Amino acid sequence: MALPLSSVKAPVAPGRLGEPVDVEAMQAYLQLLDEWLRARKAELLELDAAALGSARKAEFTSDMALSMALWQAVSDRNGELLRVWDGGRVMRKEREQLASLLWGRLDTAAAGGLTVSLPEACRLSDALASQVRVKLAFDPAADAQIARVKSARASLERLRDQIMLEPPGSREQWSQAWAALAARVADASARAQRGADIGGLIGPLEVELARTERDLIVGNAQRREARDALATARSLRAALEQRQAKLADLVDRTVRTVQPAPRYAVPDVAALGPVPSTPAAITAYLEKLDRVSRAIGFAEQEYGEALEEHTDLVALLDALVVKARTLGVADQEGVLVAERQARSVLSREPCPMPLARQLVTTYQSWTDTQGREIA
Repeated sequence: MALPLSSVKAPVAPGRLGEPVDVEAMQAYLQLLDEWLRARKAELLELDAAALGSARKAEFTSDMALSMALWQAVSDRNGELLRVWDGGRVMRKEREQLASLLWGRLDTAAAGGLTVSLPEACRLSDALASQVRVKLAFDPAADAQIARVKSARASLERLRDQIMLEPPGSREQWSQAWAALAARVADASARAQRGADIGGLIGPLEVELARTERDLIVGNAQRREARDALATARSLRAALEQRQAKLADLVDRTVRTVQPAPRYAVPDVAALGPVPSTPAAITAYLEKLDRVSRAIGFAEQEYGEALEEHTDLVALLDALVVKARTLGVADQEGVLVAERQARSVLSREPCPMPLARQLVTTYQSWTDTQGREIA
């Protein structure tokens, strides 16, 4: 016996990314989302039991696994929404967090490896559940053909809205596919109105509609991920160019100030070439940017430490002079000579650091020795 068509449909999410959600709209959405989660869970359990009892249960494994993963991801995000919502005690900061949780990406692993927002995950769950039900309803004795045609028309309207989100280059191709599906729905509707048995037509059509909706949702999510990756690559490159310029200045100051200075090449960001536009190339480009970032970080540390050591030696000498004055030995000839020698070497450009270290140590020894003699 065929399973009845699902009446579980995801609620429409309020607001948009980057804008604080409306409190009343959010309250209504959270209630509807909770109802959707409970109803979808019950439906998935029903579908899973039916799939396990089917002779074709292997056909349903991947769809049911993804459906369960999507439900869990939505359920987890709902828990985060409720935590931030805190019974409606929300200010602007919390409303912005709610918008980010609504329209930001779900956990990739929990969502079956897909990069989708909460509303997209809910719609994809609807499409997958519908597809599984259709596959389980291939029984020729299945009734409610008119209701199935009506559901197919609703799927067409959702497809039309989803196609409008496609870029102009692919929108025409999807529009042609939509027109072919619309013609098949119209044909099935006309046959059903004439009393014909459309069981052999409506089942594959419903599968195709659900598959097309799923592909559109996934494709939109993948394009958004590619856009985000492109923006990330551009931002990282700009930041690295700024770090490269600062590093070049640091290298110049270090080489002029200390000797021996580190000898590391300044990574050239321009050598990476322009930021690519294809997803695979962007991924490889991000890896190159990461390697350049680590190389710049290493050079920054090495040159910075070399320059900092010179600054620390000057500060140490100043502190030792204060100590010598406190002990009353700063004006003694040996101490004065040691101070002049240390300052003379430290003021050179570049400063020979091994000698500078030795002279500062010598001044410290003079100060300690004369101080003990006075004491």
